[in-house]
Amino acid sequence: MEHQSILGMLGLGSKEDLYWISILLFVGTYVMIILEKYFHRVPAALVGGTLAVFLGVITPEEAWKSIDHNTMFLLIGMMIIVSVLIESGFFSILSSIALRITKGDPFKIVLTFTLLTAVLSAFLDNVTTVLFMIPILITITRKLKLKPVPYVIATVLASNIGGTATLIGDPPNIIIGSLGGFTFMDFIVNIAPIVVITHIVGTIVFIGMMKMQGHLDRKITDEAEIRRIVEEQRIEYDVILMRKGLIIFGITIILFFLHHILHLEAGTIALFMASILMLWSREEPEKIFERVEWTTLMFFLGLFVVIGGLEHTGVFEDAAHLVAGIIKDPISGILILGSLSAIISGIVDNIPFTMAMSYVLIDLKNTAPFNVEPLWWALALGACLGGNLTIIGASANVVAAGLSEREGYPIKFMDFVKQGTPVTIITVIVALGLLWLKYKLLGV
Repeated sequence: MEHQSILGMLGLGSKEDLYWISILLFVGTYVMIILEKYFHRVPAALVGGTLAVFLGVITPEEAWKSIDHNTMFLLIGMMIIVSVLIESGFFSILSSIALRITKGDPFKIVLTFTLLTAVLSAFLDNVTTVLFMIPILITITRKLKLKPVPYVIATVLASNIGGTATLIGDPPNIIIGSLGGFTFMDFIVNIAPIVVITHIVGTIVFIGMMKMQGHLDRKITDEAEIRRIVEEQRIEYDVILMRKGLIIFGITIILFFLHHILHLEAGTIALFMASILMLWSREEPEKIFERVEWTTLMFFLGLFVVIGGLEHTGVFEDAAHLVAGIIKDPISGILILGSLSAIISGIVDNIPFTMAMSYVLIDLKNTAPFNVEPLWWALALGACLGGNLTIIGASANVVAAGLSEREGYPIKFMDFVKQGTPVTIITVIVALGLLWLKYKLLGV
């Protein structure tokens, strides 16, 4: 026997009622996340998600399906691998090398880490890159008595920009490649050159902001003291454990590149290889799991269900059709779709919106009297770059915030917005402007 939901008992169980209540729940959850002085974002997201199920906006089965298991498996798997590498002392060695290369210069640190992160994010996924880079960055900035948070935010912004360049760099691109029928080379040809220029502009913007805010000023001005920090850093490491961790990490990265050929999700690969590493390393699972960011995972869990309510009640579908309805030609469509995708992806998770918009573009291809391909690239640029708008705009942002908070440096919602919004606005304008010029002038 099917039980009536609580909303149904209150006479609010119609499709239209559920539609508006799902929006209300999302807005309420979002407000609690913004008001972090009074509410921690993790219980806020969990309350929003569980309330959606409790009230009957979404069934438990639908809630389970709304969770992006690929993202969750990827996070857990890579967190386990990174945990073993931390235990082995690998990141201590890398931070020591980075200190020697940059010689403790804040400008060189931010430039080196943002460039390296952007490049790695293009060929790995940006979550893996952030998990890898942030622990090193926090170690270095802490030793030099710099504030880690601005450096962490700059690195995450670079990660999201770099991940936009390729098919495998960001989840929206994987969706677009799969549903739109685009190859790795299609992204390299159409998106990568635009992203390279966009990254250069973005770097100038966030380095300029950090300079104005005084975050690039040396806190230790004595050259002898800096040399002492660089040269006398004590490193303890376990060679055998490090070798095992790096072998598994290397194989995992290779499998990421081959995941389309193997027909395996990146999350499945990461979780499987992490399990192999735990067996091989013989480390205590309890010790490894202590470093897994469970608070970050629970935040994603709640947020996925809240957003699942929007998806299930048709909010995303309506938004996608609304966007499609105002597009009359591909040239103006680039600016309209790209801008709206950036705004929406900065506020909600970009994966369900990209999925909904992709199906609309497939339908549009069969009915529109113009070439729809430019709109796919506008969607990719908007959805990926828009993730820099807020702390919950992209998975990498949430992961970085969790890592930073664990080390004692919480990233406030509004602090991220202050850094992320100017970078997002300028990079989206540059990227969409270049795409618009390409099709306006060249027509290809």
